[in-house]
Amino acid sequence: MSTPLHYLSVRELSRLIHRRDLSPIELWDHCLARADTFDPDLNAFRLIPGNRAGARARQTETALGRGEPAGPLHGIPYAVKDLIDVKGLPTTAGSSLLADNIAGADAAVVERLDAAGMVLMGKTNMVQFAYGGAGVNHDHGTPRNPWASEHHLPGGSSSGSAVAVAAGLVPAALGTDTGGSVRIPASLCGITGLKTTVGQVSRAGVYPLSKSLDSVGPLCRTVEDAALLYAAMAGPDPRDDSTRGRDPRDVLGNLAAGVKGMRIAFAERTFWDDADPEVAAAVRAAGKVLAELGAQVESIEFPEAERARTLNPKGLVIAAEAYAVNRGWVDDHLDELDPIVGTRLTAGRSISSADYLETVDAWDRLRAETMETLRGWDALLCPTTPIAAKPLAAADEDLETYLAHNLLYLRNTTVGNILGLCALSVPCGFTSEGLPIGLMIYGAGFSEDLILQVGHAYQEATDWHRRVPPLD
Repeated sequence: MSTPLHYLSVRELSRLIHRRDLSPIELWDHCLARADTFDPDLNAFRLIPGNRAGARARQTETALGRGEPAGPLHGIPYAVKDLIDVKGLPTTAGSSLLADNIAGADAAVVERLDAAGMVLMGKTNMVQFAYGGAGVNHDHGTPRNPWASEHHLPGGSSSGSAVAVAAGLVPAALGTDTGGSVRIPASLCGITGLKTTVGQVSRAGVYPLSKSLDSVGPLCRTVEDAALLYAAMAGPDPRDDSTRGRDPRDVLGNLAAGVKGMRIAFAERTFWDDADPEVAAAVRAAGKVLAELGAQVESIEFPEAERARTLNPKGLVIAAEAYAVNRGWVDDHLDELDPIVGTRLTAGRSISSADYLETVDAWDRLRAETMETLRGWDALLCPTTPIAAKPLAAADEDLETYLAHNLLYLRNTTVGNILGLCALSVPCGFTSEGLPIGLMIYGAGFSEDLILQVGHAYQEATDWHRRVPPLD
């Protein structure tokens, strides 16, 4: 049985478009019809500017007809998390308070994907101000994880982007990752998500949460798709100081080179605490697949993970920076904020400059030590999240219950942000309840090429990423 059009990868759709077996207009119409059918229930999208997107699809079709140069992303629809600016559209960052925040220009990543020929389909729902890993939004509504009939957590904060890709509403989407916000929803929704190293992809035109940790990354069906979008977005941008002098590595040249001879390790201890046995077993099995493909797979102690946790008391750095960005909303409109987000943002008020600077300095020292530990290792493996998606009602019963779930979902991913790593989450199995399990592949900062190479080899040898939710 052939794969339905809406579940094809970006690469597969691109081949059809370039063979002229599929037009960008036909693909756009198909995605729009599917969103019309399923999104009223899923709530993945904040808005879909149909006339604008349709016109863009026609432009890409015309360009093909004229024989103009066209790359692998030409004519492919995508969506962006609603904290990424799109000229003329509101950037709400998940809050009704920003309903009139109309962007005057496109974000850098939108500019670059537009230059690559992509078709922007719409903006996706998210956790308010991107401040949460479980995916809950009491203002705009929490997107529904498509893998369960009962409303389950989608993961956050890039919740709508992950749901849209997982449900086949769009083949690719952008999210941001400050403490796991690309990887957590990718894991819970059974798709691929890339957390890029800060400095590789410009954040210009992206509503900030934490200047120290924010990164932009793709959510897609496959690792190859993630590499294609990364390659189009990465590179220096004078509007984002973190990217200056940072030439991105070629992530496509050796993508299919395999893992033979690579040194890969399970990062033990912290990442496995309180992990569901089914999650742990699936991730361990992924290591066996990589070993069978020729990688040298071992286990190492990775004490830096626990030290990163102890150097992040109550999310001190993010709390301080998030409060600085959103001080006006917190101080003057606290009663209008999502109660969960308001509680977390308020914590930033009481953080002293001395504590903040001391923590940042300690992070810098720990990052240097981590680079030494990782010397000689190509990648580390661990569960993306210790548990799979939980029912929304159970996880959001009260503030204390939510915070406990949120902390557990963020536990493994936040470590990578603090340590300055890049990371990839790929599907590696399912629980007995049919919920996706994510394998996280960590790499040293600026080694996106290596972790994508590992992830691609794993997906070429398995079919977890080809499974689709029970919607149709």
